[in-house]
Amino acid sequence: MTSILELRHIGKVFPGVRALDDINIEIRAGEVHALLGENGAGKSTLIKIMTGIYQPDSGEILLAGNPIQIGNAAQAQAHGIAAIYQEPLVFPDLSVAENIFIGHQSSGAIVNWRRMYREAAAIFDQLGVSLDPRSQARGLTLAAQQTVEIAKALSLDARVLIMDEPTASLSAHEVAELFKLTRILRERGVAILFISHRLEEIFEIADRVTVFRDGKHISSRPIAEVHHEQLIRDMVGSNLDEFFVKEVRQKSDLSISVRELSKKGVFSNISFDIFKGEVLGFAGLVGSGRTDVGLALFGIEPADSGIIIWQGESQKIKTPEQALKMGIAYVTEDRRQLGLTLPMSVAANITLATLKNYLNGLGLIRSREETKTATMYRERLSIRTPSIWTETGKLSGGNQQKVMLSKWLNTHPQLLILDEPTRGIDVGAKAEVHRIINDLASRGLAILLISSDMPEVLAMSDRILVMREGRQMGIFNRQDVDQETILKAAMGQAPVRNPA
Repeated sequence: MTSILELRHIGKVFPGVRALDDINIEIRAGEVHALLGENGAGKSTLIKIMTGIYQPDSGEILLAGNPIQIGNAAQAQAHGIAAIYQEPLVFPDLSVAENIFIGHQSSGAIVNWRRMYREAAAIFDQLGVSLDPRSQARGLTLAAQQTVEIAKALSLDARVLIMDEPTASLSAHEVAELFKLTRILRERGVAILFISHRLEEIFEIADRVTVFRDGKHISSRPIAEVHHEQLIRDMVGSNLDEFFVKEVRQKSDLSISVRELSKKGVFSNISFDIFKGEVLGFAGLVGSGRTDVGLALFGIEPADSGIIIWQGESQKIKTPEQALKMGIAYVTEDRRQLGLTLPMSVAANITLATLKNYLNGLGLIRSREETKTATMYRERLSIRTPSIWTETGKLSGGNQQKVMLSKWLNTHPQLLILDEPTRGIDVGAKAEVHRIINDLASRGLAILLISSDMPEVLAMSDRILVMREGRQMGIFNRQDVDQETILKAAMGQAPVRNPA
C-alpha cells in the first residue's frame, strides 16, 4: 500500500512532560491503522500535531513522500487531513448541508443552495446513507452527527481521516453502521487512523495496529500478527494475567431490597436485593432500562410505583438530596457533562457534593479541611495529578474517573451506583478502577454496577440482573453463567432465573 502520511522522529515537550519522544508512524492509503495506548501515552498530542493545533519540537512530517508543515488547522485541511471525534462538532441550528460545507463552499455573498444540497446528497449516496441535506442538524443522533462529519471530510477531499474514539457513545447497531462507512472509505483509498480503547473493535476493523506508551513508540504490526494479551502487555508494560480480578465473599447483611419498581413507559416490575459487600451487576443491551433504574434509586427520575426497603423501612426516593441523606450515591456514565466541573480543581471537585461540610460560619471554605480530604483521596485512589489544585480537565480520562469516584465516596455512601465506571478509559486505568471496586466491596459497601462491558459485568459481579426493554429477564449467580447466557437473556431467548 502507498504511504500517504508519515511522521518521523517526532518529539514534543511541555513543561515537565515529554509528551512524544522520537515517534515514528506511517499511515497508508486504503488502510485502517489503529493507534492504542493508555491515557497519557501521547495519542492526543500526536493527533493535535497532525491537525495543526500543536507543532512538533523535532522531527518531520511527509505527505506522499514530500516534507510539509502543518502550522494550523487550515493547513491540515489543505493537505487533506481531517478528524472526527467522540463528540462531533456540529452546529445544531444549521442544516445538514450547511454543516458539511461550512467554511469551504464558495466564496462571495451568494450561496448556491441548489448546488450545496445536490453535492451533499451525492456524498450521502456514496456512503450509502439516507440523510436529508435540508434537515436541521438539531435532533440528529450522535451516529448521524458523525456521519455528517465524515461527509464533511469527503467534501474536503480528505486523504487522511483521523477517527478519535468515535464509538465511545454509540450503541452496538450504531457502531456497526459506522464500521460500514469506515470500510467504504477504506475501499475509496482513504487512509484512516483509528483510536479506540475497545480491543474487540481494533480486531474487527483495523489492518495494522501501533501502540504508544509514555510518549514512546512501542510496536507496529499487522493485525493478523497480534493478539489481545500482546496488545495489553505493550500498552501497560507488563502482563495483566488477571485483568478482571474479583474477590469472592460470603453474603453479609441486606443493604437494600427493591420490589416491583416501575416507571411508566420506561421499566416495570424490577425486583432485587443487594447485600453489604456485594456487587450486583446490571446487564442488558442499550435501551434496556438499566440506567433508568439507577436514576430512579438516586431520585433523579423517581419511580412511579414499587417498594424500596432501606434499613428496614419502606422509602419513596423523590430527590437526589433525599438519596444522599439515606446513604446512596450515583456515579454517572457522563463524567465530562454531568459528573465533574472540569475547569475547577481536583480538590474542589472532590468536595463539591459535600461542600457545606467545608464552610465556616461566614460561608467561606475551610481550605485546610478541603486540602486534607483531597489529599487523602488522591493517595487512596492513586490519582495521578501534579497537584490537588490542578484543573480537573487537564487530567487523563482515568484520573478524571477517579476524581469523580472520590467525589461520591466522600459522601460516605452505603450503596454506590456505578454507571459505566470504565467507559472511555484505557486498559490500565480500567484495572485500577476494578481494584477500587473490589476494595470498596471488601469494606462492606453495597455496589450496583451498570456496564455495557460484558466481560466486566461477568467478572466483577457477585450476581447479575439482566434487563430487556424495561423488563427484568432474570438474576444469575455469576459462577453459573457465561457471556452467551447473559446475551440470550438480554435478547429474550433464555428463561427467567432468580436464584435465592
